[in-house]
Amino acid sequence: MHVQEWLDTVPPAAVYAVVGLVIGLESLGVPLPGEIILVSAALMSSQHGGVNPVLLGAVASAGAVIGDSIGYAIGRKGGRPLLAWLGGKFPKHFGEGHIATAERSFEKWGMWAVFFGRFIALLRIFAGPLAGVLHMPYWKFLVANVLGGIVWAGGTTAVIYYVGVVAESWLKRFSYLGLVVAALIGVASFLIVKRRAGRVAREAEAETVGAAE
Repeated sequence: MHVQEWLDTVPPAAVYAVVGLVIGLESLGVPLPGEIILVSAALMSSQHGGVNPVLLGAVASAGAVIGDSIGYAIGRKGGRPLLAWLGGKFPKHFGEGHIATAERSFEKWGMWAVFFGRFIALLRIFAGPLAGVLHMPYWKFLVANVLGGIVWAGGTTAVIYYVGVVAESWLKRFSYLGLVVAALIGVASFLIVKRRAGRVAREAEAETVGAAE
């Protein structure tokens, strides 16, 4: 609710800018709450005539696509040393286990990892830079990036907006519920990836020990 209350205090143009910037930075590889910002803004658009949901969805989609593309370029240029540097700066998000899990997902699913990664909190941060590091052909990345960004950002905006309009009588309660649901999805995604990352890290450690012996 603090996010939505803050958004209520700024002009509509600033709301678009904040949503696009936060989602763009998250897609680029900076751990920010892009989904919570988007849900809050979409809820606000259903009760605030100054915020157009179509424009909001378009700005969010653009931020997602542009941020991922910049992340791809950075990853392509920085390579694995970039991942090592990120691991030192953000060990909870870019630890070796997390990177290994994301890398295995990319190797197994390719373009689909970029598309569906948009819907998973941690993979949203990894998708662009990791696709660049792994030298995924840019045209494949771009197709998955654009489709994933539009479906995720546009779809989330549309669903939250229309539910908010239909549920006008209990909109205040739903605003809490929307943020809680978004937070639970984010936490669940984090725990799943963290668990898999931990298993991969343990397997890698066991292989290292075995090789040393």
